Amino acid sequence: MKKTITVVAAIIENEKNEILCALRSASMTLPNMWEFPGGKVEKDEDLFTALKREIDEELQCQIEATAIFNNNTHEYETFTINLISIKAKIIRGTPVPNEHSTLIWLKRENLSSLKWAPADIPAVEQLIGEN
Repeated sequence: MKKTITVVAAIIENEKNEILCALRSASMTLPNMWEFPGGKVEKDEDLFTALKREIDEELQCQIEATAIFNNNTHEYETFTINLISIKAKIIRGTPVPNEHSTLIWLKRENLSSLKWAPADIPAVEQLIGEN
């Protein structure tokens, strides 16, 4: 049986209604695919705390997590991911790509131009549909 990993991802929107997108580095699993930044939920950690910790570690900025946006389970070849996307806003700092190759801000209608990690696609489609 495949291991299921619970992961949180931040849907961070700026004042121009652009959404932060992160390109996975060549050394990560699913290299060179786009995702919403975040990471694994630790044992006994709630979703919002996990997201704040992960964004602080990955992007060196602080966020306020506001609401669960999308909850999707995706089966990859070697593991299953339960990806919980949470809307958030930056309250301190500017995102820095510590683990990712690059970060970009995109309008909703342009999100489909990127090659997304499969588990992120339902949240991407939901965001595009919000217009």
